Amino acid sequence: MGFKQVKAQLIDCLNSGRIRHEERGSIEVKNLLAIGEVIPAQVAALIARARGGDHSSSPHHFDRKILVHTIKVRHQGASWYIKWYFLEPNAIFISVHV
Repeated sequence: MGFKQVKAQLIDCLNSGRIRHEERGSIEVKNLLAIGEVIPAQVAALIARARGGDHSSSPHHFDRKILVHTIKVRHQGASWYIKWYFLEPNAIFISVHV
């Protein structure tokens, strides 16, 4: 799946509420979406700004069959870090933070 498809699928998941969050430590710092500090529409707007060079992917460290995506994008002077994977029909967020 190319970046444009990944981006479109993630924005669709955010807009339709098909999102979940991976359990992790430091969630109050590492996943601002999970704690309600940012809302799905804000994250979708950040993702919409991203270009192919802002995206990378690698196998999940727990299950190498799952591809984890990362986007690093700047907005209003802040560098956002967004990390997730797809587990149909949802996007599972690992990190959403500045």
